[in-house]
Amino acid sequence: MFAVPVVQARLAGAERLNAELRALFLAREHDPAIRNPNPSLKQQAGVYESDFNLFSWPDPCIAALREFCWRELGRAVQDLNRYSAEEMRRVRIHSHTWFHITRHGGFVINHTHPMASWSGVYCVAAGETPPDKPESGVLRFHNPHHYSNTFLDAGNLRLRPPYHHGSWSFQLQPGELVLFPSWLQHEVLPFYGNDERITVAFNCWFGNRDD
Repeated sequence: MFAVPVVQARLAGAERLNAELRALFLAREHDPAIRNPNPSLKQQAGVYESDFNLFSWPDPCIAALREFCWRELGRAVQDLNRYSAEEMRRVRIHSHTWFHITRHGGFVINHTHPMASWSGVYCVAAGETPPDKPESGVLRFHNPHHYSNTFLDAGNLRLRPPYHHGSWSFQLQPGELVLFPSWLQHEVLPFYGNDERITVAFNCWFGNRDD
C-alpha cells in the first residue's frame, strides 16, 4: 500500500560511451554558454551544473545515452500505467536534461522536482570512494511517509525493507540508471574523491503526440 516505484537499469558495455561522455563534459565545462545561468538550487562549491538542454545536443554519444534513458523510462511508464503498445506510441516525452560534475566537497541539498512526473540519474563516472568515507557521493532518497517514525517501540522499530523508516541510498556505478517519481525527496551526499563524480540527470513530463 502506498508504495514508491523506483527503477534501476544498467547499460551493457557502457565503458566506451561513458569515456566519450566524460571527455565531452570535461571539455565543455569551460564554455560559459553551457553552464546553467539560473540554477533552481543553490549551487555548492565543487558542483558544476550545465544548462537544461543536454539531450538536444547533436553529439552521437548524447544521442546514444538519450535512446537508452528514454527506452528504459518508456518501459517503466508502460508497465506501471498498464498502457498498451498503441497507447505508448501516442505518448510524447518532454524533458529538462543536464549534467553534473562534482569534485571534492561538492554535494546537492535535499530537494524534489516540481512540474515533472519522472526524474532520472545516470552515472557516467562514480569517482573515488575513500575507505574512510563509504557514503561519499551517495544518492539518498528519503521516506515520504513523514509520520511513520513519530512513535517507535518494539512493534515497529526494526521493520524490514521496504517498510522501514528513514532513507534509502544508492552508490551509483558507471552505466547505472535510476528512475524515480519527481516528488520523491532526494540529495547527494558530499563527495570526497580526488577526481570527478559525473552524472546526467533529467526531469520528464508527458503529452500526447496528437496534441
